[in-house]
Amino acid sequence: MNIVILDGYTLNPGDLSWNGFSDLAEQCQVYEHTLAADVVNRCQDCDIVLTNKTALTADVIRQLPQVKYIGVLATGTNVVDVAFAKQQGIVVTNVPAYGPDAVAQMVFAHILHHCQHVALHDHAVKQGGWTQQRDFCFTLKPLMSLKGKILGLVGYGDIAQQVAAIALAFGMKVLIHTPQRKKHLPQGVSWCELNELLPQAQFLSLHCPLTEATYRMINATTLKALPLNAMVINTARGDLIDEQALANWLNQNQGYACVDVLSTEPPQANNPLLSADNVSITPHIAWATTEARQNLMNIAVNNVVQYINGTPINLV
Repeated sequence: MNIVILDGYTLNPGDLSWNGFSDLAEQCQVYEHTLAADVVNRCQDCDIVLTNKTALTADVIRQLPQVKYIGVLATGTNVVDVAFAKQQGIVVTNVPAYGPDAVAQMVFAHILHHCQHVALHDHAVKQGGWTQQRDFCFTLKPLMSLKGKILGLVGYGDIAQQVAAIALAFGMKVLIHTPQRKKHLPQGVSWCELNELLPQAQFLSLHCPLTEATYRMINATTLKALPLNAMVINTARGDLIDEQALANWLNQNQGYACVDVLSTEPPQANNPLLSADNVSITPHIAWATTEARQNLMNIAVNNVVQYINGTPINLV
């Protein structure tokens, strides 16, 4: 049995081990990156193909009759034509829920970056700003307490539940919106319709899948419904947001945004958020703590083990 890993660099830039896969195969070839033109050639003699973001389209899969298993080294599976793969009898798996704590941690890293301005004040102190003060302290921007503030969550899966738990520990009130009303929620967490949630959400964090219904759900209309100086946080999918509408809203000083994902990654140089005011951007790294990546690796290896044993799991 031969295994190929088409784009292993983001999962394992060198600090983890691929031995879990190589121990299962007669031959295991790991590529850091693979161009579209090279996919068929690199998969030609392999039974098992693992991909993170390298596309496996119907046209590509059609040229790989020997492939029996495609493992996505992520949760999202849009890089694989899953329907066509199934028609060809190929098993497709993904890696769900490998790092909800890591993503929730990033949500609050962004929130606290805005509320405490640690980097801003650290830089000022190191530039001599404190030594020149008359008083024992100084602030360059207002600091904000989270206690009593309202956090709105769109979606309430594993990540959002972790976010809610952290918010409750800070003394925040949590409102959630999901397509179906949620019951039996923790104390301090309430479900409401989206049109009720938006006007109350001083912080709005997105945790829903990208579908036709959620595509650009954050747009000029929904942004207008938010309170003045609200913060929009997106660690889910870039296309949940109309980026031009968000940039316009930010540049009008209506509020703030913290995003870990964009509509195109890497972003195009003319992406309006890159030059917008009142926004902090991280390069899709909420998932990428060492611990979360190791957990992803472990689950992906076990997916292959279970497939070999005839008991496949995490099927897409």
